[in-house]
Amino acid sequence: MNEGRIWLYVNPSVGLPLFFVGVMAVALIVHASILLNTSWFGSYWEGGAAVAAEAAPAAEAPAAEAAPAAEAAPAEAAK
Repeated sequence: MNEGRIWLYVNPSVGLPLFFVGVMAVALIVHASILLNTSWFGSYWEGGAAVAAEAAPAAEAPAAEAAPAAEAAPAEAAK
């Protein structure tokens, strides 16, 4: 393991914090660049208002008008 020798030259109490600060800096730079170069990312973080879907238009004829007259009024047929 060649990378293990670095701790002979750099004290781990110095090297590890520098490593983690570097990882944090890269993560912040990536998030900032995404935030500045896209339109959806800022809205996602703000929790943009949900878009309500419109209901489908109702059928032109109600079900009662579509049924035949004998089925629509069974009481009149019994008289």
